[in-house]
Amino acid sequence: MPEIIPFLQYLNLQDAMKACVEGTTQSQAHIKPLHRHFAMRLVIEGGFFPDEITPCPPFTHERRKKENLLLWNEAIGSKSERTVIGGVKTKQIDIVVTKPSLGPVMALSFKATQNAFRNLTNRMEEAIGDCTNIHLRYPSLVYGFYHAIVTNRSTQIGLHRFVRSKNDLSVGNDGLIVSQVLRYIRAIEALSDRSSQWADPSGYEAIAVHMVESDPSIVGQSFAWTAEAQSRLNREQFLEKLLRIYDFRYPFMAGSMPETRRVEWSPRSPLFEHIVEKTKTPLEEALG
Repeated sequence: MPEIIPFLQYLNLQDAMKACVEGTTQSQAHIKPLHRHFAMRLVIEGGFFPDEITPCPPFTHERRKKENLLLWNEAIGSKSERTVIGGVKTKQIDIVVTKPSLGPVMALSFKATQNAFRNLTNRMEEAIGDCTNIHLRYPSLVYGFYHAIVTNRSTQIGLHRFVRSKNDLSVGNDGLIVSQVLRYIRAIEALSDRSSQWADPSGYEAIAVHMVESDPSIVGQSFAWTAEAQSRLNREQFLEKLLRIYDFRYPFMAGSMPETRRVEWSPRSPLFEHIVEKTKTPLEEALG
């Protein structure tokens, strides 16, 4: 029997973020749920076909009576990553959308930092290098970077497996993010919102910084960091930005190529009924 990959339990973003805190870094167990969450959303909200996405969510699609329908097929869900040839080296990317006639058109990379926040500078260097490498070969590729940062407070020192000293704190006693996290946010903000394929290849089309609570009583909930609502790193705008830029670079610029267009799924899709049945919640609430 094929391996059953858990996807639906991470359809809600808070459940995926909870795994970032509680999961181990071994085999990327803490970050894989985020990959699965966004892979599903790229189909449901993004209108891409399931088999265009790696890792492939457990969905199939059919065309019936001029309607595009999504269906649940648990056996085809995958946990793989796609290797993309960059301008300098190959790179395994967490999520890749590939159009058969075009190659990779969108990619999403994810990081989760649980502690040792003094090392955030290294994460930024890695992000710049990865983005530049891919954009050198695919300047039109729409690239997103999503960084989950765990919210640790002084009251958790010694009580949480990765909160051992003040170097592992991301929020101070005043309720504000600490200076080393704030410096990272201000620095990486400059790499976001690459709107043109001719712009600096080291820039991402969208970046999100998502701070997540680690306290057991509220684990997985979001922490609103200083000026998040006004920042270009606002997580709520992340997917919308990527899809808007994709539409301009591909369907708009290639009107004669219908394969570039995103699909609108019928609200009568069996997948949506399956989600409501399994989660016992309306679809929008299930998505979080």
